[in-house]
Amino acid sequence: MEGQVVGRMLRLFRNRLPRLRAGSLQDNLRDAVKEPERAQEHCLPPFAGGQHFFEYLLVVSLKKKGSGADYEPTITYQFPKRENLLRGQQEEEERLLGAIPLFCFPDGNEWAPLTEYPRETFSFVLTNVDGSRKIGYCRRLLPAGRGPRLPKVYCIISCIGCFGLFSKILDEVEKRHQISMAVIYPFMQGLREAAFPAPGKTVTLKSFIPDSGTEFISLTRPLDSHLEHVDFSSLLRCLRFEQILQIFASAVLERRIIFLAEGLSTLSQCIHAAAALLYPFSWAHTYIPVVPERLLDTVCCPTPFMVGVQMRFQQQVMDSPMEEVLLVNLCEGTFLMSVGDEKDILPPKLQDDILDSLGQGTNEPQTSEQLNEHVSGPFVQFFVKTVGHYASYIKREANGQGHFQERAFYKALTSKANRRFVKKFVKTQLFSLFIQEAEKSRNPPAGYFQQKILEYEEQKKQKKSREKTVK
Repeated sequence: MEGQVVGRMLRLFRNRLPRLRAGSLQDNLRDAVKEPERAQEHCLPPFAGGQHFFEYLLVVSLKKKGSGADYEPTITYQFPKRENLLRGQQEEEERLLGAIPLFCFPDGNEWAPLTEYPRETFSFVLTNVDGSRKIGYCRRLLPAGRGPRLPKVYCIISCIGCFGLFSKILDEVEKRHQISMAVIYPFMQGLREAAFPAPGKTVTLKSFIPDSGTEFISLTRPLDSHLEHVDFSSLLRCLRFEQILQIFASAVLERRIIFLAEGLSTLSQCIHAAAALLYPFSWAHTYIPVVPERLLDTVCCPTPFMVGVQMRFQQQVMDSPMEEVLLVNLCEGTFLMSVGDEKDILPPKLQDDILDSLGQGTNEPQTSEQLNEHVSGPFVQFFVKTVGHYASYIKREANGQGHFQERAFYKALTSKANRRFVKKFVKTQLFSLFIQEAEKSRNPPAGYFQQKILEYEEQKKQKKSREKTVK
């Protein structure tokens, strides 16, 4: 039965995203909408700096479809225009550019000219035929002018996950679009020629704006880059800590999670934040921050997914045949549907630890980086305490290939509650993908998670030493 449902879903996708990618259709559609901007270890490649900021700047506008009342999103501007591409490269570019408009206007084709429209900033992820990922950073707004008009989207396509930085770039694009498209070109050309900065470093661009003169624009990457792709503030505004913990628990066991919200920005930011809580693990299933109207049947899929749906489609989602789903209303801060055991998935003591840490210092003013660290830290510590000893249970052959000793790994935990949880967690794809990478590497990857593991082990040694001294 499950195979039949998956088959229907793939046939549905074949009709609705025909040009997204060549090759196996099943791989095409699973990959094209599945994975979030990931953190540094086992995820997106570590961006040390030096590569190009972006591949394309696109403007996606709404164009009338024939004689009907509906509009169709269409790319009306592209920078740079690529010439002299090989046939395979040209076909791949056409497939990529053919998929993007649907994700810039995921909320359907029924539009009417407007005099006011609040700008929205959001993002999406597409997967190429070679497995590489492209991130679309979008700013939707009304073009300059008077009278009713249709919104358009400025979309920057990049392989780099750094939402804060690209949001600032979109601010500069928006400032220039109010003057003329011609003013955007030299700014983006200068950006394209600049090297992406290393963590903690700044790149400064010189840009001329008519009537304002020459401006110097500084773009700085955070020193700790493992959270530069996410902003937790929207998630905290919409939900209580206890609810965020239940969403985390559902994601850890790779369940189906749907977020509902009015705005594209809220959906995009909250779903990225929820996925980021899984660090150093990576959500490896269907992942669509804002589901286009034409793909709403995704919520019927029997496999794990994490998706965002606009509130206008709430009834359509509620009427869909779904099993064991967590349906989160971000506007009201409530769960409309749940499995019922979300509070019992994680070990009680570790749940209390997370909630205690989240509740400390929440009323003190914090920068976005400090807030991200404050929210992410307790969840990273949860994984340190439950699976941080993984490297000690990878036995290696003479050629360096490792073999994970699963049973010995979870039996090493002294807490029965922790052991029960880990016995389930090791069966997930989250953990499997992580441990497969660890088996290939002779040494644990030098990164934020490993740093926290070493700190925790040192704390345990010091505690044991103090206890011996007291005795």
